[in-house]
Amino acid sequence: MTEFSPAKFEDKYEHYFPELQTAYRNAFEAMGERYDSELIHAIDQQILNESEPFYDEADESGEDDGHSEEGFRIELPDDPAERVTGVVVDDEKLEGVLAEYVDTLEAELAAVFGLDEGGPKA
Repeated sequence: MTEFSPAKFEDKYEHYFPELQTAYRNAFEAMGERYDSELIHAIDQQILNESEPFYDEADESGEDDGHSEEGFRIELPDDPAERVTGVVVDDEKLEGVLAEYVDTLEAELAAVFGLDEGGPKA
C-alpha cells in the first residue's frame, strides 16, 4: 500500500492515480450491487466524472472554515441533477442515491489509503 500524505494529495493525479481509480471502481461496484445499473452509470459518467476528491486535515486553529472534520470529501459540479440524462429518475431519489454514492466513495478512498477506522492500516 502506498503511504498516504495529505501534502502529496494536493497533486493527487500525479502521486495517487492508481489508488483513485481503485476507490472509484470499488464505489461504482458497491453502488451497482444496490441500485439500478443505468442510474449508477449515469451518476458515474455525468456527475462524478466532473467531481473532485479532496483531503481535509483537521483544523486545530479553532477557526471555522466549514470543513472541521479530517478526511476525504467529494466536491460535486454545480447542478448535478441537471447533468443526468438518459435515465428517468425523480429528483428526490437521485439526490438520495447520489448522497449515498458520495459517502461510499469517501469511505472507499479512506479504505484504499488505509485511513478508515481512525488511522492507517497496519
